[in-house]
Amino acid sequence: MTLNQLGAALSNLYHNAPKGEAVAMIHLFGIKYAKELQENNFSKKEIAKAANIPESFGTEISKGIKLAKYVTVKDSN
Repeated sequence: MTLNQLGAALSNLYHNAPKGEAVAMIHLFGIKYAKELQENNFSKKEIAKAANIPESFGTEISKGIKLAKYVTVKDSN
């Protein structure tokens, strides 16, 4: 995935998050896209910037990537 594609995916999750769950959606992004994030050398700050969210959320993306080896995403329905 390109930096812009990752940014768009993160932006969608963040900006459409249920009230009070925006940071959880950043973690979810890190979990869902961990493989792509690890294969590319984009900084987490670059991805946050591409998503139009504060660059400081790069730390939350890293947390999601770390969680990816321990959890799986389940359907929200």
